[in-house]
Amino acid sequence: MIVMGGIIGAGIFTNPYVVAQQVHTPFLILGAWSVGGLIALAGAFIYAELSSQVDESGGQYVYLREAMHPLVGFVYGWSMLFVIQTGAMAAVALIFANHLLDLFGVAGSDWTTALIGAATLLILTAVNWIGVRAGTATQNVFMVLKLVAIAGLVVIGLALANPAPRATTGASAAANQTTWQLLIAFGAALIPAQFAYGGWQTACYVAGEVRDAKKTLPRGILLGVLGVVVVYLSVNYVCVHVLGADGLQQTKTPATAIMRLALGARGARLIAAGIAISTIGFLSQSMLTAPRVYFAMADDGLFFKRLAWLNRARVPAFAIALQGLLAAAIALVGSRFESILNYAVSVDIVFFGLTAACIFVFRRRSGNPSVNEGATSVAAAHPLPDGRGSEQAFRIPGHPFTTLFFIAACAVMTFAMLYNFPRNSAISFGIMLLGVPAYFVWARRTA
Repeated sequence: MIVMGGIIGAGIFTNPYVVAQQVHTPFLILGAWSVGGLIALAGAFIYAELSSQVDESGGQYVYLREAMHPLVGFVYGWSMLFVIQTGAMAAVALIFANHLLDLFGVAGSDWTTALIGAATLLILTAVNWIGVRAGTATQNVFMVLKLVAIAGLVVIGLALANPAPRATTGASAAANQTTWQLLIAFGAALIPAQFAYGGWQTACYVAGEVRDAKKTLPRGILLGVLGVVVVYLSVNYVCVHVLGADGLQQTKTPATAIMRLALGARGARLIAAGIAISTIGFLSQSMLTAPRVYFAMADDGLFFKRLAWLNRARVPAFAIALQGLLAAAIALVGSRFESILNYAVSVDIVFFGLTAACIFVFRRRSGNPSVNEGATSVAAAHPLPDGRGSEQAFRIPGHPFTTLFFIAACAVMTFAMLYNFPRNSAISFGIMLLGVPAYFVWARRTA
């Protein structure tokens, strides 16, 4: 439930239209979501092996710190705070705002949507600051409600809505593209799909709080990602079936459009309420998992000490507050979902690829137990009798081919981001690189 809850937020209810704007036929739209699912599954294999070898909270920060250098781990955590996590939260908050307006039948401007999204983030931050946090039962309830909303969308869309007439506009546009243009467009289409699939890694942030993490986390990650792939393909099939490729790219709220066609205004309000609940559940989960990274950095002496402070409710209150304030600021400054999505995803994909490369480093080191004998060393802390690592460690099937496929996919998507959205990518990469001098400032203080 944590894995699926971290993945299924609101992207699946909105991102189909962003994908359809890049590739213009049902075959390519479903193809982008299928390839995105394969990439997510390959990533799940990688994170399953990494999580099976270390039970320390911090996720990617710990893997990058141990496999490469504390600088790389720091820059990841820096990017999480200023780009990746806060950007994703801002984007989801805008989705919440759009569907909240749909729920009440109000047409709002981009600025109105941004204000509602920012206010929502600040309210959730205040709630989490005082310790009213989503426990396991609450998380499961939110997840069940999301699945009910999605199941309702799929069943009602197929049963009651009439299929869209065959359109030729999108097919003609695709036919007129060169092979190079088609590949670039497909790479761009993978970006919103990957954003919707992203989130399986958040379960690794709380590995230190999971019982028997080396067994539980790999199973949870793999089963969760497989379940999400099935759900996402079902939703996108309904979208292209009911709206068609042309109609899909023209609506920012495809799920609402489908339910309106099937059940009228009542159906549109019903799905809008379900999506609003889904986004709140996702934001609540995000506010609690990501601060574990900032906490781990501060605990290492590489970030503001206040971020390692726990309040009476035993939550990293300052880390949650800083994250929430930055996310609200991004929502106000960005104001448009597409621009914030491109801003957040570009750097995230880079660190996905770097984290996958950690597998090669850890496997090489596992033959030499003397390397990195610290408490957090993955290879040295859990040696196998034959020197391969933990006895209970999950092993990636098809490695190194599946791992290289994931790294290559990350490289393709990064190129597509830089090619199609140079301005947003330049901003996010610039903020990421500012983490390099910041690291040396904090490293000098702790020396």
